[in-house]
Amino acid sequence: METVFLAAGKTPALDTGDTAWLLAATALVLLMTPGLALFYGGMVRTKSVLNMLMMSFVSIALVTVVWLAVGYSLAFGDDSAGGLIGGLKYTGMAGLGPGSLHGTVPTVLFATFQLTFAIITAALVSGAVADRAKFGAWLVFVPVWALLVYVPVTHWVWGPGGWILARLGALDFAGGLPVEITSGASGLALCLVLGPRLGFKKDAMRPHNLPMVMLGAGLLWFGWFGFNAGSALGANGLAAAAFLNTLAAGCTGLLGWLFVEQKRDGHPTTLGAASGAVAGLVAITPSCGTVSLLGALVVGLAAGVVCSYAVSWKFKLNYDDSLDVVGVHLVGGIIGTLLIGVFAVREMTGGSEGLLYGGGLAQLGKQLVAVAAVGAYAFAVTYGIGRLIDRVMGFRASEEQEDTGLDLTVHAETAYDHGVLGHGAPVAHSVPATTQKVTSQA
Repeated sequence: METVFLAAGKTPALDTGDTAWLLAATALVLLMTPGLALFYGGMVRTKSVLNMLMMSFVSIALVTVVWLAVGYSLAFGDDSAGGLIGGLKYTGMAGLGPGSLHGTVPTVLFATFQLTFAIITAALVSGAVADRAKFGAWLVFVPVWALLVYVPVTHWVWGPGGWILARLGALDFAGGLPVEITSGASGLALCLVLGPRLGFKKDAMRPHNLPMVMLGAGLLWFGWFGFNAGSALGANGLAAAAFLNTLAAGCTGLLGWLFVEQKRDGHPTTLGAASGAVAGLVAITPSCGTVSLLGALVVGLAAGVVCSYAVSWKFKLNYDDSLDVVGVHLVGGIIGTLLIGVFAVREMTGGSEGLLYGGGLAQLGKQLVAVAAVGAYAFAVTYGIGRLIDRVMGFRASEEQEDTGLDLTVHAETAYDHGVLGHGAPVAHSVPATTQKVTSQA
């Protein structure tokens, strides 16, 4: 996030243009979570699509409550632990009214913008445990994870006095560390806690609705402009450059993934196109405000190519990352964050330069330390949270629930229900017999 610096003695003033843009950007980022729900929902089998949608949508409600209660204060309050966490000054959003400013925008708007980042980061983790996580356990996991993992990392990167930005000097414009690497490392930890799905590496677990996947990817791409360009916190040239870099990297990510598919498999796929675009967007997230257009093109292409291979690592290493959160978000986030140390330009950063522009290895070294620290912390704490929940209440659905499908066994509905009876009870036998047979095999 760009910090707005004011001349000494100058009183901060609200800028209506900056505020209008950030209002729009906040709405765009919130839209990304329903977009992610569709993206993930289309990738799972028919019997679990509604459960997948629910995991994303319930994250909106859970994270919002936690963020407004204490999350924002701990992430963006004044540092109280040597760069590790913020204080409790803004607990319950205390002291933040319409007149409070963060730079040139209302503080309550900045807090809401940051909330949308926290929401989608939690929702991203769900893709790693699709088809087999207890919904009740997910309801417990999300708020605990948001407080213990997302909030501290966000303070490290963007909070006042956070050690990664303020002390180490690593760069992250829009969330490669707190969003992409944190969600990817956490997804890896959680899928190890739950273990593989029934039939992993034996049964074909193909996406049930590819048009739904493409629609979700399109909504994610649309929302990503608010995610990245909104992180300039103003309607300015830096926002415009981040906007263009985001578009460019998404395009080269898509093309890179399709190139690999054509060369490796002999055919480009719609799933590959959607995944490649997302991989490019993931990688450009930390670097969109630090690299030139040429750098953005390279970052996106590198992510599209590398991530297209990374999604197959789970079969070799035997971890069941259902929807490739590790292969796309962790790997793509690492690529984008590290390449800042190679392609950063002074015109974008205001000072720091990458290896190719005369900055030497210093910035690359800082990026590497930040990646290692955030990845290790997110993995370790998430693994601990997952193990604790599993021991107390069980995190994994039963074999019967998993085999039948979580939509029916957990939510008492299926994607084919056409109506309800009484107080929300699903219509009995609303699934045609022929469809029931297909569903049971999905």
